Amino acid sequence: MKKKILIVVANYYENIARSLLKSAKNKIKNKFTIKVINVPGAFEIPVTISKNLNKFNGFIALGCVIKGQTPHFDFISKSTTDALMTLSITSKKPVGNGVITCLNKKQAIERGRKGSEAAEAVLSVLSQ
Repeated sequence: MKKKILIVVANYYENIARSLLKSAKNKIKNKFTIKVINVPGAFEIPVTISKNLNKFNGFIALGCVIKGQTPHFDFISKSTTDALMTLSITSKKPVGNGVITCLNKKQAIERGRKGSEAAEAVLSVLSQ
C-alpha cells in the first residue's frame, strides 16, 4: 500500500501557491497517494496538519508570506515555522516546510520551485 502525503497549500497568493504545488507534485509523481487541502493563509497550515496527523505518513506545507509595512510578517513567519517544527517533532512524522518568506513578490515568484525541495525533504525522511 502506498504511503499517504497531505499537501496543505495557503492560497493567499494564488499564482505563487500554484507554482509551489506544481513543483511539489512533480517531485512526488506517482510514488505516494496525495491529498491537497487549500487554506486561506500560512497561519492556517499547522492546524490543518494537526487535524490530519493520524491519516497521513507525511506532510508538505506550501505558501508564501511577503513582508509588508507592519510586523505582521515576522509574527506569521515565525509562528508558522515554529508550529510546523513542533508538529514534526511531536508526531515523529516529516513536515516539509515549503512556506516561503520573501521581501517582495518578485522574490516569491523566483522561488516557486521550493515546493519541490519541501517534497524532497519529506521523501528523504520517509525513506529512513
